[in-house]
Amino acid sequence: MATLASVDFHFLEPATLRNRTALKKFLRALFRREGTKLEGLRYIFCSDEYLLEINRQYLKHDYYTDIITFNLADKKGPVNGEIYISIDRVKDNAIQFDSSLTDELHRVILHGALHLCGYKDKSKKEEEVMRSMETKYLDRYKKAL
Repeated sequence: MATLASVDFHFLEPATLRNRTALKKFLRALFRREGTKLEGLRYIFCSDEYLLEINRQYLKHDYYTDIITFNLADKKGPVNGEIYISIDRVKDNAIQFDSSLTDELHRVILHGALHLCGYKDKSKKEEEVMRSMETKYLDRYKKAL
């Protein structure tokens, strides 16, 4: 029998994340549905300042962002991802986009998983596809609860 990919949540900043077991199961299913092998996934919820330092150190960007995604696996191996999420940015985004904090947090969680499945958001077209996929999976997740 195949071993389940690990999906873990680590909180450097407090955040409310309910139904964690269901979310882990849903994330594993998302990778299967997208045809992407998953070994492990770690979400680290942190502050703006913590994520800004990662952005500066690893990406040489000097600005705040809501999420940074790393695939630590070999090119040919299954995904072994680390996804850093700024709780500060998620809260601001929820207000800016007139969304609930829960929906915005789940949207960003899914966004990171979609990056690891190969979706990009650098161009306008890529961003449109990414937003569409976020909405599709967010709707599916909410229906699954």
